[in-house]
Amino acid sequence: MKMDYIMNNETGRYTEKSYRRNSRHMLPVVDWLADLPEAAAKTNMVEVQFKNTRKGYYRNVNNLPLEKGVLVAVEGNPGHDVGEVTLVGQLVIMQMKKNRIDVDNFEARSIYRLATEADLQRAEEAHALEHETMIKARKIAKDMQLEMKIGDVEYQGDGGKAIFYYIADGRVDFRQLIKVYAETFRIRIEMKQIGARQEAGRIGGTGPCGRELCCSTWMTRFSSVGTGAARLQNLSPNPQKLAGQCAKLKCCLNYEIPTYEEAVSKLPDRRTPLETLTSTYYVFATDPLQGTVTYSTDPRQAVNLEIITAERAKAIIEMNRRGEKPDDLGGKHTTLEGSEVGYANVVGQDAVNRFDRHRGRDRQGHRQDRHDNRQDRPHNPSRDHQGDRRPRQDNNRNNEHK
Repeated sequence: MKMDYIMNNETGRYTEKSYRRNSRHMLPVVDWLADLPEAAAKTNMVEVQFKNTRKGYYRNVNNLPLEKGVLVAVEGNPGHDVGEVTLVGQLVIMQMKKNRIDVDNFEARSIYRLATEADLQRAEEAHALEHETMIKARKIAKDMQLEMKIGDVEYQGDGGKAIFYYIADGRVDFRQLIKVYAETFRIRIEMKQIGARQEAGRIGGTGPCGRELCCSTWMTRFSSVGTGAARLQNLSPNPQKLAGQCAKLKCCLNYEIPTYEEAVSKLPDRRTPLETLTSTYYVFATDPLQGTVTYSTDPRQAVNLEIITAERAKAIIEMNRRGEKPDDLGGKHTTLEGSEVGYANVVGQDAVNRFDRHRGRDRQGHRQDRHDNRQDRPHNPSRDHQGDRRPRQDNNRNNEHK
């Protein structure tokens, strides 16, 4: 299906060439200036992608006719590498600035040529050794008792060099390890430490939202995520639900923090009770996005719950400061009496078998009905002796005593 959509500001268009996804399916980009020759002529910088999420920026010194999806042979250290062009022209400069690269002082390597059949065949032979090399590298690191994990191995296009991606909690002295690797694999070794999030991005996958992982589609910089983000959004404090495939807190917990912080700033202070002529009300729960506050007459339990708006709560607090008390809160009553204060299960994900709640409720109800039927059953004295069960004798033990 041909795709050709003109942008609203008529500065470019989404075409099949500009929106075509890269073959490695990691960190895809849209070249929405692909049909503008003047955009490609502004710079000779080119973005090239290699295995998984590794990208580099190279200079087209030979003025090759490059476009998105073309395989090229680029300068390596040493030798050459084979990668796929993902961006050309003005968007490359914008991408470099986004990744915090100093464009003026960046020493870019060169693009040698368009990849030939010999280059592609040699690169394919080198990449075929990656899995076997990774297994052997893990075994060697384990035999040397190093606290590290080899997450992935990436061979250079010419097969003369390999990057070993590893994960370690602390500092690892792998000087001896590099010597063993060099003697075993007969190649140039480069060790590169990555985190758990980078490893998940290199592996890829699908998140619980049904979409591809953010770290493998568009996210290149990872910021720290704390449990305070979950508490701010009133999410259930279940580590299994808050953790992603990297076993760390999900990066998406930070996406809506500014919205929640702005909404929470409009709510009244949780420590300030409301005084009325009939009772004193304490904050039981809040809904920042709805702008409502639930108050209870008991500071620890849900008693006489009333839901009012944040504006109404602030008005009552101002009245109490002036020494005035309203007749009541004037809110909406709810029926949650008897429950204790705690985290609200707003996402319904506290239990793994949450989808079986109705079925479990029915089973419990059936068990309760059977129990009630036993109680309603008439008493039969003749069955009393059957309830007194004697322990079963072991014939073998009796034979031994004999």
